[in-house]
Amino acid sequence: MALSASTTLPYDAATLTKTFTDEGFVRSISEHVGGSLVSLTVDGDTSGPFTLTAVRQLPTDRLPDMAKKLVGSSLTVTQKEEWDAPAADGSRTASVDLSVGGVPLKVSAVQRLVVLAEGTRVDVEGSVSSSIPFLGDKIAKAAEPMIGKALTIQAAQAGKWIENN
Repeated sequence: MALSASTTLPYDAATLTKTFTDEGFVRSISEHVGGSLVSLTVDGDTSGPFTLTAVRQLPTDRLPDMAKKLVGSSLTVTQKEEWDAPAADGSRTASVDLSVGGVPLKVSAVQRLVVLAEGTRVDVEGSVSSSIPFLGDKIAKAAEPMIGKALTIQAAQAGKWIENN
């Protein structure tokens, strides 16, 4: 299943990178959706290429009943982002992989911070897949809009975070 999300924020890419890697921000996003941040590591200096790994515990109350039966009341989601160094104009690209503990669900995406005159456009494009026989496509279809919504929430909350911090 394909996923795609895009939003423009009135901030430069460096400010958004700083926000997206801030432990307080990542924790607030996790809590905003009813979960918790288990750990966050940033390997490398964020002014160049770096890797961010966030592990979250998320509730399954918004999942379809068939999925809840398989996974229980919460999920451990690991998000790994491999960020490239900024381009000359400050634009950045990250390869994003999400895995869900105990569930054969995989999200692979590319996130781009595209510098514009009015700020930065945050684009995410990727795919959701599940290798569960017979149910994999249904689970991926159910997960896709939730993941797309989560990416949109992250961008919207980034604007609020920047204004308040």
